[in-house]
Amino acid sequence: MTKQEIVNTVAAATGLTKVETETVMSGIMATIIDALARNERVELRGFGTFAVKHRQAKKARNPGTGGVIQLPERYVPTFKPSKRMRTVVNQTIMNK
Repeated sequence: MTKQEIVNTVAAATGLTKVETETVMSGIMATIIDALARNERVELRGFGTFAVKHRQAKKARNPGTGGVIQLPERYVPTFKPSKRMRTVVNQTIMNK
């Protein structure tokens, strides 16, 4: 599902225009990104938690050449789904 498909679905469900819905969605996404850039957790109850994890520098292999490469220290955004989300997704897919 793409961002535009989400905008269309939410606009149809709420009665907002697609432009208004896209503005709200873009604002939510920008707010989450800004919070993660400040190393803050973003918790959306019933949905999940966004956070930033620190990864140490390490050696890895290039799968194409097999050569060793050095991966630098970095920070990566992570998402942990809520228990409710995991349960709904698991039950829905298993019942198909």
